[in-house]
Amino acid sequence: MSFLLDFLGLHATPTGPPPNHAIAYLIGNWFLAHGVLSTRPAKRLFGLDHNVAPREDLSKYGEAAVQAGKITRSQLNRLKRQEAAHANTIEGFPLFVAAVLVSLFAGLPSETINGIGLWYTVSRVAFGVAYVGIESEGWSFLRSLLWWSGNVSCITALVLGGKNL
Repeated sequence: MSFLLDFLGLHATPTGPPPNHAIAYLIGNWFLAHGVLSTRPAKRLFGLDHNVAPREDLSKYGEAAVQAGKITRSQLNRLKRQEAAHANTIEGFPLFVAAVLVSLFAGLPSETINGIGLWYTVSRVAFGVAYVGIESEGWSFLRSLLWWSGNVSCITALVLGGKNL
């Protein structure tokens, strides 16, 4: 357990202060937002990717693909949820960037910055999985809770940074 905490930079190592993983969290969350949750690969697989207007693929061609038997209604609904999770994660990314920058500028300890980065990342990954995978109204509130968890991590960083300035 101690090795894991050392590796994540959540407490000091016996040889010195913990490493600061802020840049790794920024890059990782950028890839999550812009790559992992992107619907482009799935739309290409199903033959729904039209590079002229890719934001209209599901609304313009999705229903026709279901009617033609290229994809199922369930697959179309999943793609729509994935596209929404993708957009939401991109929209939330600037708040995370601001939180990390304020934390760094304010000189917060690496343990704090790493902990907030981990908190945000786990919340966002779980949010993406929940958004794409949950179909029921009742369970969809878990997705909302995970969305709030990610935002609260950013607000925490901003408040702690503000106190240090």
